[in-house]
Amino acid sequence: MEVHTVTADAETFTCNAYLATGDRTTLVDAGAYEGVVDAIREHTDTLDAVVLTHQHGDHVEQLDAVLDAFDAEVYAYADHARRDHAIADGDTVLVGDEDCEVVYTPGHADDHVSLVSAASLFSGDVVVHDDGAFEGGSFGRTDYPGQSRERLIESIRDLLDRMPDGVEHMYSGHGSVFHGDVRSIVERALERAERREPKYPDE
Repeated sequence: MEVHTVTADAETFTCNAYLATGDRTTLVDAGAYEGVVDAIREHTDTLDAVVLTHQHGDHVEQLDAVLDAFDAEVYAYADHARRDHAIADGDTVLVGDEDCEVVYTPGHADDHVSLVSAASLFSGDVVVHDDGAFEGGSFGRTDYPGQSRERLIESIRDLLDRMPDGVEHMYSGHGSVFHGDVRSIVERALERAERREPKYPDE
């Protein structure tokens, strides 16, 4: 499976949106990059599905533009006007050519899910490799209303329990793509989250 970061050229704030090609060409998050449709077309003429990790603006702002350009079905945990399929914890979704288990991972967002296959982790914002606060294992911010550090910690623990040992590709909502021992990155993120210290100095 090839995975392309189709928001890589964005000059304004957006999440990382990932195009996974294969048996079911899938976009994980739509992002906020106005050029995302053209970026997708550089790799494919068709898009089968869009899977949302959660519905914060930087992850869904360009969803309408993507759906207007491609005949894709939308998979999301929470209700959305253009959702075709509700997904729940424990469901399986084909992303590219990898079967991914849906793991409900709230804390950063009430509707947050992560996608885990035998080889890959699409972690959204629950865990990232680097984000300016920490390198080599960080976690989504939890200082805004409705967010919870304690719930995020529970989510990361659950993710570790359900993630196969062989996962070696990590595609997170922000920061860099990571290839290697993904479990060690998630464990480091958990350790840092469990300190319960402010992630950013102004929190």
